[in-house]
Amino acid sequence: MPITDTAVAPDTPPAAATAPAAAPADARMTPRAKLILLLLCGAQFIIALDFSILNVALPVLGRDLGMDQADLQWAVTAFALPSGGFLLLSGRIADLYGRRRLFLIGLGLFTAASVLTALAWSPAAFLAGRALQGLGAAVIVPTGMSLLTTTFAEGPQRERALGISGTVLSMGFTIGMVLGGVMTDALGWRSTMGLLSVAGVAVLAAAPLLLTESLPHCPERAMGGAPIPERPRIDVPGAVTVTGGLLSLIYALSTAAEQGFGRPDVLVTLIVGAGLLAAFVRVESRAEQPLVSLPMLRRRTVAWGNLAGLVTFAMMSTVIFLLTLYLQEVLRLSAFHTGLVFGVQGVVSACAGLVAPKVIGRLGARRTLLTGLLLQAGFTAALLGLGTGTGMWLALTGVTLASLGHLWAIISYGVTATSGVPDAEQGLATGLVTSSQQVGLTVGIPLLSAVASAHIAALRADGSGFAEATLGGIKLGLGLDAALVAVVALLVAAGLRTTRRR
Repeated sequence: MPITDTAVAPDTPPAAATAPAAAPADARMTPRAKLILLLLCGAQFIIALDFSILNVALPVLGRDLGMDQADLQWAVTAFALPSGGFLLLSGRIADLYGRRRLFLIGLGLFTAASVLTALAWSPAAFLAGRALQGLGAAVIVPTGMSLLTTTFAEGPQRERALGISGTVLSMGFTIGMVLGGVMTDALGWRSTMGLLSVAGVAVLAAAPLLLTESLPHCPERAMGGAPIPERPRIDVPGAVTVTGGLLSLIYALSTAAEQGFGRPDVLVTLIVGAGLLAAFVRVESRAEQPLVSLPMLRRRTVAWGNLAGLVTFAMMSTVIFLLTLYLQEVLRLSAFHTGLVFGVQGVVSACAGLVAPKVIGRLGARRTLLTGLLLQAGFTAALLGLGTGTGMWLALTGVTLASLGHLWAIISYGVTATSGVPDAEQGLATGLVTSSQQVGLTVGIPLLSAVASAHIAALRADGSGFAEATLGGIKLGLGLDAALVAVVALLVAAGLRTTRRR
């Protein structure tokens, strides 16, 4: 007897012969739904903006606050640690105690932390503000995504909403790079945090008017003497092990990007992080009310979809980092002109995100995901033709077309990894999706930049010039990047094909 598995829905071609004529109307949104989508995308845009807006401002910021060059990495790490470490826990708390409520708490915390960061009077105050921003982001991202997936029904509406959300996420990261340079030059680095504060207040003011609470586990009132069901409890051992494991790994990889993997604290935290995550799997297999449902992770669409998401985010962020190094250190472009290059990429990415739902509707989420990964791998490999004298146009074309595939992969992996999951577990499912994003954004650059830096040092020791050595390290990083994306695309193709046959 055939097995029915709702998780393969995104791979079923739409518009079948038996479909009713009115099916396309399912993609239409009411005016209120459009406002909710605008609000949730606004919150995601602010978080994406925060990831990149400080990048080009770090040297100015360091001089203003008296931070050493070696300490500037903590401006990024202080945000990345809590934002990546607390995602799964935040998503589960939202499932149990209310997504709207936690979303508002996260927005309030992020906005207040942005004010603290803008007014920072010392390095300690600045880093405290960044850490609180990261904690707020860890709450906003999974709750916002779960509000989106429970607001819009699975199918054309959700695909369209996820397409717009993915586009906004990519645009926020790119626009942040451009705005960071312009605002820092014109108004100083504090204006970048001031912008986040103002935007946070605007979203926070509108959210209570549009969002309704969702409490899938809220017990009903007792009737006829029946006992009131007990509210599910937080899996404390699971929360401690997974949060500690993610914090340890993110710290180790972020520190290794600047200091290398030979430092004792890096090695210790890598081992501790791996051990805690292994303990987390064991704890969850025995917990009555686990933080992460292992049967959900055994659902192939969830597992393979999140693997694809982690790799596409990790490797595309690395491409942007390595190309920033190439444009500024090899071609000697200014930060402003480098930002313009990525601005073009952002415009094309926005168009790709708007088209992605139509591509998913025609090809299915599985084929769109594989197409996106292969495009990203292919055009990343094309960047191996960069040279020391010229290469700006190849860099612009390659990163733009790789980003097109990247956007298709982002949106289709989100559809794949959340479809077929009950509303009561959407916070958990979207927590996994956003964890893949955040961990990918955190681990890709440290790993491949460490490889590139080691190769640059070796070439310099052999007598190569600065530009030649730098280009050699960048090409090694880009080659490994493209190869990893291609390998994962093949693995995901095999895994999802097995799911479809089943």
